[in-house]
Amino acid sequence: MSDVEKFLCNSLLGWLAIQVVLTLVFLLSLYSNQKNLLPDDQLPKTAVILCLRGADPYLRQCLRALSRQNYPEYELKIVVDHQDDPSWNIAIDTVQGLGVTNVEISPLRNVRNNCSLKCSSLVQAVSELDDSYKVVALADSHTVVHPNWLRELVHPLADPKVGATTGSCWYLPRGKKWWSLIPYIANVSLVIQKYLFRMPWGGSLAIKTEVIHQTGLLNKWSVALCEDILIGSVLRKHKFKVKFVPSLFMVNREESDLPSLKDQIQRQLISSRLYHPQPSAIIGDTISSILIPTLVLMCLLWELFTSHWENFALLSGCYISYTVGLLWLMLILEQGVQQITRDRLQPIARISFSTILKLLIGIPLTQWIYGLGLLSTLGMSTVKWRGVSYRIQGPWNVRLEEYKPFRRAGGMGGRGAGEQGTGGQGGQGGQGGEGGQGR
Repeated sequence: MSDVEKFLCNSLLGWLAIQVVLTLVFLLSLYSNQKNLLPDDQLPKTAVILCLRGADPYLRQCLRALSRQNYPEYELKIVVDHQDDPSWNIAIDTVQGLGVTNVEISPLRNVRNNCSLKCSSLVQAVSELDDSYKVVALADSHTVVHPNWLRELVHPLADPKVGATTGSCWYLPRGKKWWSLIPYIANVSLVIQKYLFRMPWGGSLAIKTEVIHQTGLLNKWSVALCEDILIGSVLRKHKFKVKFVPSLFMVNREESDLPSLKDQIQRQLISSRLYHPQPSAIIGDTISSILIPTLVLMCLLWELFTSHWENFALLSGCYISYTVGLLWLMLILEQGVQQITRDRLQPIARISFSTILKLLIGIPLTQWIYGLGLLSTLGMSTVKWRGVSYRIQGPWNVRLEEYKPFRRAGGMGGRGAGEQGTGGQGGQGGQGGEGGQGR
């Protein structure tokens, strides 16, 4: 075996060892759930903001869940992209059917040309809040929360040093389409990356209203592509912490197809490049999670082609050990998360032998797809999101090329751009924040 092949094998197995340690640290954090939540009289008045563009499959369930929170004083502020949007009538019919009075539905009145439509909706909703709202919470249209979601999300904000709290997204590994396994595999690494870098997820997020104004977040949102990943960096500059709440894993049951997955991956990778709190980590993660495994596989195929069987056997053992090790970490995390989601009435999936085989094949497939996605974004300056294109010239230089009300025929263009990141377990790029409005 050549020195280059030895280096690649050692690097690959070393990266696996690092991921084992990080996974164990993350699993320990899952059992640090808060025991005693704040009583009703200590919970601040909160505005829950839901931005909508297009009618996602679980929108009705989402609205019902957000309208039935075990929280003393809160209002649900729904901003719909356009009154002709298919989600407009669904939201009105659902709210009227529930008979609740703490819900307000508004159209997006000012379409900003220098940020995403979701950021436009968010700026509008927050700007219209009066001083009685002490906390702003964000949710996604595919997120079906449990009754204690808002209470658990707001509780850590009692600490003066905590400016924002966040949960995390978790996919079900039971997609009927092969492409639906890609977001699941990718997201397994992302939850660890989010925990390490304290990266907020817009699908389950709360932030103090005074922190929004003190840090100038509204100004940032008004010129940004995504709303959540930039929050961590902005808050840290003002000495505020982002608190990860282990109990708030929100299960995403949506399926993916290849066209939407392609747009989603490209948007995620570009957003990561723009707003990741540690840009250098993207490069290191990409090399460790995508490039090195691919190079080892290429060397393996070359040794097979040249009939160097001893080298082929050694490289095969290295690559198989790495892939099986990632699968093992994936299954361990799945069990840990299931303990939390099961207790909070979130759906779970039984991991069958056929699912394990699919995941085993899906790990290298995810590496290659994200590798190709990364290459495709190198010279890319236009992002498509829910049928609308944005020209990106920098993190704070975003241009909406042409506004169009959502039409199903135009395609959803994937989910939200919240959770960005790359790499992690086997080159799984970060999942998009499953856009609260699904933009």
